[in-house]
Amino acid sequence: MEVIRSSDNDELMALCGGCCSCATCHVYIDDAYVDLLPVLSEDESDLLDSSSHRRANSRLSCQIHIAPELEGMAVSIAPED
Repeated sequence: MEVIRSSDNDELMALCGGCCSCATCHVYIDDAYVDLLPVLSEDESDLLDSSSHRRANSRLSCQIHIAPELEGMAVSIAPED
């Protein structure tokens, strides 16, 4: 989430500031990287369930911790609900 916000992208709202409590940082993960991410927590999954735009590759960007194996990962910002 912070990487997206620091890139001067104003499409990602991220209202809760990374507390996993609002789902306004909903993104779609490049399919090649989905399996490299940690399993969704119950809280993250519940928040994503509130979106009418949830997909199999949906994640909250605030829950993705940047690691070397994610270098080159592309994300798309999900539409607002």
